[in-house]
Amino acid sequence: MKRLEGKVSIITGAAQGIGLATAVKFAREGAIVVVCDVRQAAVDAAVAQCQAEGATATGFVMDVTQRDMVDAVVAQVKERFGRIDVLVNNAGITQDARLQKMTLEQFDKVIDVNLRGVFHCAQAVADTMVAQGGGVILNASSVVGIYGNFGQTNYAATKFGVIGFTKTWSRELGPKGVRVNAVAPGFIQTPILGTIPEKVIQEMEHRVPLRRLGRPEEIASVYAFLASDEASYVNGAVLEVSGGMSV
Repeated sequence: MKRLEGKVSIITGAAQGIGLATAVKFAREGAIVVVCDVRQAAVDAAVAQCQAEGATATGFVMDVTQRDMVDAVVAQVKERFGRIDVLVNNAGITQDARLQKMTLEQFDKVIDVNLRGVFHCAQAVADTMVAQGGGVILNASSVVGIYGNFGQTNYAATKFGVIGFTKTWSRELGPKGVRVNAVAPGFIQTPILGTIPEKVIQEMEHRVPLRRLGRPEEIASVYAFLASDEASYVNGAVLEVSGGMSV
């Protein structure tokens, strides 16, 4: 039996990068995959990839900053499948600038997606998970949310905040059978790195004891473990997956 057999799993930001890798991994592990992202064509492509793995998969265009959209998607998923077992709060953006240069728009946009969006999605599924007596919420933090990073005041604040969410919700929801954990990836090869010069990439690799960037699939495997019953006693954890860059 596959480790996520029949688990109804909502994944945000699931059309590219770590989110897409997670959707495909969940599909291979037998989950019912609900792909959520902001572009219809990308959502359709991700759903097709999941279905190619033999999984039941559906997709929604959803902006995590729009609570009405989030509530509507959650309601449709519950109506169709009868339950919600896993939420992977993966959607996130960057708008980098040093403190003295960062605009209010840059600050607010990242806070809105990376922090408020995580709150919206978790709150939207919490009642259902509590009522059914179990569920898993997985939040995307970052090593930047543990150690900070130059030029990322807004991003670091959100990823620190997500750890605060995780610790708090694990206390509130744990007694009701809902586990809440966070994953803190290091430097991962995703489209978000597309604008970074090769020299900087090499410097990033040198900071990692394994001397390479991570692959999205390596983060997806951690999400799959945490979502599964194999992680049934893991709650309130922040699992760093960074190749040892903080050692």
